[in-house]
Parts: sequence; C-alpha cells; structure tokens
Amino acid sequence: MNHFHRKYCILIVILLVFAAAGANAQKKKPLNRSWYDEKPFHFGFSIGFNTMDFRVVPDQEYYTVDSLYPEVAQLSPGINIQIVMDYHPAEYWDLRFLPGVSFGQRRLNYYSSTEVYDDQQVVESSFLEFPLLLKYKGMRLNNVRPYLIGGLNLRHDLAGRKGYDDDKEVYLRLRRSDLYYEFGAGLDFYLPYFKLAVEIKMSNGLRNVLVGDDPAPGYPQYVNAIYKLRSQIWVLAFHFE
Repeated sequence: MNHFHRKYCILIVILLVFAAAGANAQKKKPLNRSWYDEKPFHFGFSIGFNTMDFRVVPDQEYYTVDSLYPEVAQLSPGINIQIVMDYHPAEYWDLRFLPGVSFGQRRLNYYSSTEVYDDQQVVESSFLEFPLLLKYKGMRLNNVRPYLIGGLNLRHDLAGRKGYDDDKEVYLRLRRSDLYYEFGAGLDFYLPYFKLAVEIKMSNGLRNVLVGDDPAPGYPQYVNAIYKLRSQIWVLAFHFE
C-alpha cells in the first residue's frame, strides 16, 4: 500500500470515528454550559500531529534521458503547537487565528528504471504558522457539535537553508515561505469546564517550493529530476478552549 492509499485510509477511519461520536450524541444527556460560545472572543491552545508530504511533478524530459523518478514513499509523524484565538461574530460562524509552530520531515525517494538506483533525501522542516480560518458550525447535538473549517495559512520554514551541507548529504533546498489553503472538519465536545475540539485538516501549498536554479555541485540529479514540488500537510489537531 503506497503513501497515497495510507493517507486516505487514515482519513476514512477518522471520519468513521466522528460519525460514531455523532451517533452517540443523539442520546439525550445533560447539557454542559457553553459560555465560550456566548462571548465574542475566547482563547485556548492546540496540540496536533501532522504528516508532511510533497506533491511531486517529475521532469518528464529528464526522465527520458536519465530514467530517474522521484516519489514520496514514506510518511513520518510530526507535531503542531498553536495558540487559539477565536472571534464569534454570528451564531454559526467563527473567525479563528491560530499562530504556532510545527515540526516534521519528508522523505523523497529516487528510483531508476535502467540501473540499480535507490536513494533518499530527507528534508526537515520547522514552520512558523499563521493560519486564518473560517469555521462553520452545525447544530449542537447534546454536548457535541460538528463543524467545517477552511482558510489560508502562511508558513515560514526556519529549517530552510541558503546553501548545501555535505555533512548531511541533503541536496535539495526549499523556499522558506509558502501560502497554503486549508480545509477540514471536526467535532466540538462540550465538557464541564472547557470545550475540546477534534479536527482533521488537509493543507496544500500554492507555491513551487523547490529551489531549482542552483543544484548541488556533483549532485544535480536530485533537482533536475523534479519539475515542480508543492507541499501537502495533513493535521490531526486537539483544540482546548
């Protein structure tokens, strides 16, 4: 099973958990007070887990010449930490700003159809994140409330490098800043003293982040085999508000 199928299997499992929680919420229970939904502003914090990915477009012309093909074949877990700032202008709408940091890595494999060639580049990222999101909430079902989320996220990679480091044997460089569009869904759980939100979200970068005009001396194949490289990040977050 490749990484594409693994991601969507994980998503299906999480959605089934959400559906089961929603079905359980249909049973009549005592309502917990939701003072945080009544105030125009409230705050909180968020802890999440991510898998950072690439959407790779191989360079077909280079593949014809050298038969070298890049692909993301393995996903590694990372972590997100954010502050939650929530503005509540209307009953079913929230505007949310969640500045924070995230850490993770991506493994890009290279394969050749003409020779024994199996190499890997490990690219680490440490992002400063500035997401601005719009949250649409459904009807509250006892102490559970489903919602949809979407918006933009500006990320700046503190681990981005200006030059190559031969000691690390990493011959790819990424642009530090990128704008992402994000969308997802979640459930708000109204607990006695706070609200817990469980959220799954996909984030797609809009920019080609590969620095392609300056390949590493002696290792140009790692850059030349790629036409475009865009970021994709999946996040499972737990918001405490």
